[in-house]
Amino acid sequence: MNLLQNVSLKPYNTFGMDVTAEYFTTVTDVTQLPEISHDSLDSLKKWIIGGGSNILLTKPVNGLVIKNEIKGISIVEENRDHVWIEVGAGVVWHDLVLHTINKGWGGLENLSLIPGCVGASPIQNIGAYGVEIKDVLDEVTAWRWDEKKFMVLKNEHCKFKYRDSVFKSGKHKDVSIITSVTYKLNKKPKLNTEYGAIQQQLEKMGVENPSIKSISDAVIAIRSSKLPNPKILGNAGSFFKNPVISQEQYAILKTNYPSIAAYNTNAEQVKIAAGWLIEHAGWKGFKKGLVGIHDQQALVLVNYGDANGKAIYDLSTEIILSINEKFNIELEREVQIW
Repeated sequence: MNLLQNVSLKPYNTFGMDVTAEYFTTVTDVTQLPEISHDSLDSLKKWIIGGGSNILLTKPVNGLVIKNEIKGISIVEENRDHVWIEVGAGVVWHDLVLHTINKGWGGLENLSLIPGCVGASPIQNIGAYGVEIKDVLDEVTAWRWDEKKFMVLKNEHCKFKYRDSVFKSGKHKDVSIITSVTYKLNKKPKLNTEYGAIQQQLEKMGVENPSIKSISDAVIAIRSSKLPNPKILGNAGSFFKNPVISQEQYAILKTNYPSIAAYNTNAEQVKIAAGWLIEHAGWKGFKKGLVGIHDQQALVLVNYGDANGKAIYDLSTEIILSINEKFNIELEREVQIW
């Protein structure tokens, strides 16, 4: 193991925040994990970075930052209708999506171009355009720091919720590192084109008979048109979760704001588009010093230069207070604050 001290994390987070990690190492193979769990490092808090696309660094990181670069894609089981693939946690997510599309395996196409690595997919229960990772995930393998052993969690034990799981807010938070994820994919793809933006984009592309490739292309086009490239403009994609409110509260809002963007989740609740709330509170395109809100997507907070994480965090707090005051809705940050 190559253990480094006082390492800048600027290259490892998409906001481009230049903060220092007390200790830093890279993991490329599961055989390295027992060494990191050795007594001399046992007392250090462990922080895991994959693509660094869902974190906001607000201060120097005390403890050990571990860059997860465990690779590999392998078939573990298949039958006439499905294929199960085990994927290393350090594989770039979009690379995996493209791999499955090239193989003709359906299930991940709606999740094209989501930033980050495979290991983050179950933590966040990543989702887009009508699909969440819980719909295709079979099991997760992780190493427990405290127990110094591997564990395997099936889908039902991950306790998936909207952008949440047992790894993000449950008993496995901060005590484990995901090493691989196994997905169950369809050899006979079941296409999900119900999301309005996908239908519109497919029409624009002149596609009458969609395939997993054309759906992926449509999602890539949509995301590319709305979301800034973090290599050019520091950001972490969608900064806030879409809030879920009661049908009664939604009915009141709908009366006052007929154009409000919302989606039914069940008979009792409605999911409101956080981007719509932020835009209609006047924040879209706002700029304050070196930080601001993107002018094409109000959900995206951006670093225009060498801003610090506290400036982004303070701006997000202003937005939360503003939305609460105007709409009586409490926004929740999707990005993890370090």
